[in-house]
Amino acid sequence: MSNTARAFARAQEAGSKAFIPYIPCGDPDLETTTAIVEACAHAGADLIELGIPFSDPIAEGPVIQEASARALAGGVTTDKIFDMVRDLRTRIDTPLAFMTYANVVYSYGVDRFLTTASAAGIDALILPDVPFEEKNEFAPNCRKVDIDFVSLIAPTSHDRITAIAKEAEGFIYCVSSMGVTGVRKEITTDVGAMVDLVRAATDTPVAIGFGISTPEQARDMAAVSDGVIVGSAIVRIIAEHGRTCVPAIKDYVRAMKAAIS
Repeated sequence: MSNTARAFARAQEAGSKAFIPYIPCGDPDLETTTAIVEACAHAGADLIELGIPFSDPIAEGPVIQEASARALAGGVTTDKIFDMVRDLRTRIDTPLAFMTYANVVYSYGVDRFLTTASAAGIDALILPDVPFEEKNEFAPNCRKVDIDFVSLIAPTSHDRITAIAKEAEGFIYCVSSMGVTGVRKEITTDVGAMVDLVRAATDTPVAIGFGISTPEQARDMAAVSDGVIVGSAIVRIIAEHGRTCVPAIKDYVRAMKAAIS
């Protein structure tokens, strides 16, 4: 069992579902990102997504787009993020996943990126702009260095859900809503039906993301899945508080984890 899958197993053993926060690297700076990640780990996060900023994050709404722009303007690079992960790994053992875009990996060199990520302590990779049909450009290379290449399913996946699920590794990222990331007042997609299709094909854990922001939403989504992913709501706290955001994020993560336990 990979470290990514083990995070879900540990949560289940504790009578909970997995809580996965998304943290944009370098907003407002990498020192603050480091403190946020540590705070999330101590507040009960089961796995943490680290967003490597990209100039054209097509899956992201305005909140995360703006965070990426701020990070890039501040001089964040992939190498600096690798250094941050190495530093974090001296203090926390919570599984970590990179969330970024194919061009970031291509520009660094696929093998070089994955080898460096694995050595730094990354457990999984999520590339939302890589469709299932093109996953073999990355997945075999990921396996060589013990990184899970996380598959995504969406409301538009339809008949492809079973095929995606059968080849999934680590966990499956279930996109709850059409469109880009961002806080939503309500989630109307029948995610339960999507998860049922996955579970008929595999026992790989399923986590639901896109739009979740409140404890009530987290509880509802956790009831039909193995975990929940929250990004924009956390990034908004960072944007509002800047370098003083860490206590507020720690309280938020603790409340969200409690809602699904």
